[in-house]
Amino acid sequence: MQTGQLRIGTRGSALALAQAHETRDRLMAAHGLAEDAFAIEVISTSGDRIQDRPLSEAGGKGLFTKEIEEALLDGRIDIAVHSSKDMPTRLPDGLVLGAFLEREDVRDAFIGGAAETIDALPQGATVGSSSLRRQALIRRRRPDISVVMFRGNVQTRLRKLSEGQVHGTLLAHAGLRRLGMAEVITELLPLDTFPPAPGQGAICIEHRDGDRRIEQMLESIHHGGTGAALACERAFLGALDGSCRTPIAGHATLEGQALRFHGLILTPDGVEAHDITVEGEVTEAASIGRRAGEEIRARAGARFFDSWV
Repeated sequence: MQTGQLRIGTRGSALALAQAHETRDRLMAAHGLAEDAFAIEVISTSGDRIQDRPLSEAGGKGLFTKEIEEALLDGRIDIAVHSSKDMPTRLPDGLVLGAFLEREDVRDAFIGGAAETIDALPQGATVGSSSLRRQALIRRRRPDISVVMFRGNVQTRLRKLSEGQVHGTLLAHAGLRRLGMAEVITELLPLDTFPPAPGQGAICIEHRDGDRRIEQMLESIHHGGTGAALACERAFLGALDGSCRTPIAGHATLEGQALRFHGLILTPDGVEAHDITVEGEVTEAASIGRRAGEEIRARAGARFFDSWV
């Protein structure tokens, strides 16, 4: 590695590398730097290595960030590039989310083997997903469907589908677009009935708090609208103490200086659900999300959460 290179930490999947390359390319363009001014450091995470059980049983979504954040704190890398929906609501002391790239399409995509849409799947079909939110939404829409745990990167899940292990699976539209694989999609799911995970479709960049050189570099590629939306969604998640055990959806949209947020919580079987829609000023994004989370938590009651924790 050349002296003075900016070291970008990332997971090693094709999607993670695509996101790291997009971040590098935006920094190159913004600062007139050559490719050799950067080094992409692949870091294996616990979440990538654990494939035999749901992440909720192994420690939660922080398993996709822990080792990368340790490298940041140790000074082995300068920035970390993540999928925002993988980020825990609480970061380690000394680290901050310094930038968000402009958000991609937030919708979920269905990739069908036995049918092109979820509604067209045969009675009792099997759908694979590792997301508790997607599992709950599928069960809510089609109670007859068998939902099974489906771990692995995008390519692994598509291979399992092609082998006939399941009749269909769901992936983020944004990820498939970033991989140039949108052609595999058979149905894009509407936001009103299949809302996304908080942070879905957005790339975030983490760095050491107080590193002014990095802060100045990232200012040029930060997308303010995406940052405001994510501040709202992450505050909603935080108010619900959301983790990989929590079927939660949340999506904030901006129109001028107005922010609109829709949140949803479900039981894992999809039978019980509570939703909330709130509006306010962009400058109050985090407060809007936090209040929405507190209100929906009070409305659902402790019994709702106790029933599936």
